[in-house]
Amino acid sequence: MIIDTHLHLIYRDRLAYPWLAGVPALDADFPYETYAGEARRLGIGAALHMEVDVAEADIAGETAMVKGLAGAPGSLLAGAIVACRPESPAFAGELDSALADPFVRGFRRVLHVMPDDLSEGALFRENIRRLAGTRLAFDLCVLPHQIDRAIALADLAPDVSFVLDHCGVPDIRGGGFGAWEGPLAAIAKRPNVTVKLSGIPAYGADTWTLEDLKPYFAHVAERFGFSRMVWGSDWPVCTLGGGLSTWIGATHALLSGVSREEKAGILAGNAARLWRIDRPA
Repeated sequence: MIIDTHLHLIYRDRLAYPWLAGVPALDADFPYETYAGEARRLGIGAALHMEVDVAEADIAGETAMVKGLAGAPGSLLAGAIVACRPESPAFAGELDSALADPFVRGFRRVLHVMPDDLSEGALFRENIRRLAGTRLAFDLCVLPHQIDRAIALADLAPDVSFVLDHCGVPDIRGGGFGAWEGPLAAIAKRPNVTVKLSGIPAYGADTWTLEDLKPYFAHVAERFGFSRMVWGSDWPVCTLGGGLSTWIGATHALLSGVSREEKAGILAGNAARLWRIDRPA
């Protein structure tokens, strides 16, 4: 079975998503029922909701909405990685609320669309250090040229678990292997960083093939190994690169040479350990 560590749900009638106006292909509703119908057929037994960069005023509302969906009988939703603002004095309150809610498994502050120096602020870094000793991991969504700043966070907070989303967002479509491989190798040296095998179909050309993805996967696997790798669908963003079924199929093909035990770790076991999720039956 598979634990999906990167599911986005979009309900435009309930929450505001300012960024959707710039991405027409995703400016639509993507409800839980649509995802779950396909996910169950593919062997996904549990999923973590990943915050969708809603308007700041809707952050708490997003978490409440997802918790409501998780309460339905048989729901795949096992928890949420919620939005936060480490650059704000309000973060201490956000952390207290998260620690009081076992449904919350971690935090993310989208960085790849923000000024590069956002994570260099003293308050941002102080607040990231607050996660040390908690059960909450911090997801890093950064572009290759920002990975050095992600490294700085990992080094400043060695007792915090970080997760590098989307293999570090390589520009597969533009042939960006050279600009990405060095920073990826550097962050992989930090033992408190796990890599998320997610997102990469959306970074390829419209006609991408498995051969396009293989060099990127091979480099990630070589540098991180398989015990520090988790899997995510990045639904519905993955629909830009073929969809959920296509990404699941490509994942199994990429893992075809991996041992049964290592594959089970990537698809479920590592996530269950990192986020303390009960494994699907």
